[in-house]
Amino acid sequence: MGKKLKKKDMDKELLNALYQVEGEWRQLQDFVRKSIDPSQNGMKEELLAKSKYMMLLREARIRNVKATRF
Repeated sequence: MGKKLKKKDMDKELLNALYQVEGEWRQLQDFVRKSIDPSQNGMKEELLAKSKYMMLLREARIRNVKATRF
């Protein structure tokens, strides 16, 4: 039998992933906005990062995770 994962530990891991992906998305978004001629690849990367962020945000809402960020 494997180690049983606790909800609290999974919630922390989810929040860490959420903050990391949010940072990546904001960085790519800023990069694409500041580009004079943004490449298709850059726009695809931004869309992918946004999709990941929205998926993690939806999962956090389903799990009823609450966090305050300082």
